[in-house]
Amino acid sequence: MQKTIWVLGAGKGCGNHVAAKFGRKGFRVVLLSRNAAHLAAYAENFKAQGIDVYTAACDAADFDNVTETFKNLKAQFGTPDVFFYNVGITGLDSELPQPVDAGLLLQRYKIDVAGAYHAITQVADADFAAKQGAILVTGGGLALNPMFEYLPLSMDKAALRAMCLALHEEFKKKGIYLGTLTVTNVIAPGEKCDPAILAEDFWQLYTNRTNCEFVR
Repeated sequence: MQKTIWVLGAGKGCGNHVAAKFGRKGFRVVLLSRNAAHLAAYAENFKAQGIDVYTAACDAADFDNVTETFKNLKAQFGTPDVFFYNVGITGLDSELPQPVDAGLLLQRYKIDVAGAYHAITQVADADFAAKQGAILVTGGGLALNPMFEYLPLSMDKAALRAMCLALHEEFKKKGIYLGTLTVTNVIAPGEKCDPAILAEDFWQLYTNRTNCEFVR
């Protein structure tokens, strides 16, 4: 039976490269992001590569939307074999149109951390455990080396990493694998964190199913 990967946070960088890697390995790919127009363009590219691809608009910050979208996807495709969370807000704080205050911190945490937790808990049910499903999460090096210039992102990546480390041990008891890739540099072609390289890292996390974290 064909396996399926859901990618929440589809995009031209890490999200689509990981999706394409799994697609080339025979997985059905379901791309999820807020922008339906972008999703349509991504789908055409995947189809041109011979990858079985489907899309659905989904906003990680809208928990009710995530719950409903995942419910619909399960009805259409069944329980996924792999869930990849690749949502996060990056960029210098100095480029933000608003000051970094408590309200902004809560807004960002909702997307970067709470959104990840909510999505993961919607996937990691008994059926997912029965399939020995895998959850993959894009982490960040700011969790290890925080910077004031990226204060909300530094705080969120640290919290996201802590969540992954804690859930890894708990999920392992149920037969579910959770792994996170800590990306320590800019994601760009030709760089240390080239998205094609990151896709290989995620594939190794998935196939090995041992360590919770790999630092690139």
